[in-house]
Amino acid sequence: MKVVIDTNVLLMSIPKESKYRPIFDGIILGEYQSIISNDILLEYIEKLEEKTTPSIARNIGEFLLNSRNVEQIEVFYRWNLISKDPDDNKFVDCAIAGNVRYIVSNDKHFNVLKSIDFPKVEVKKIDDYMAELENRKAQ
Repeated sequence: MKVVIDTNVLLMSIPKESKYRPIFDGIILGEYQSIISNDILLEYIEKLEEKTTPSIARNIGEFLLNSRNVEQIEVFYRWNLISKDPDDNKFVDCAIAGNVRYIVSNDKHFNVLKSIDFPKVEVKKIDDYMAELENRKAQ
């Protein structure tokens, strides 16, 4: 399964004591494939630097780049489907270019995607994605 992880979801999943840690562990353990673009990686690192330290941000960035379960793709077309927060379009464009199953995000700006028929991009809330990960492990 290929997904795009919104920055806030990634940030919530990194702390070991977080209830969302299985999302980050899923990348480590190869339970799913995370698709990123250069723009997404740069945002991850920028926000991690703000929340932690430059060293931790750099280490996580390098881990993502070197993980077999993270695929970095090149986005060649900008769909501009989200007008209220255009910065969120990098996740949508990556999802379309990477042919992912869905974007994992709680960001309300992604709700506009429900009303767009083409290109179809599904968004899954973090708790719903956690339930899916748990169900896959139970099978």
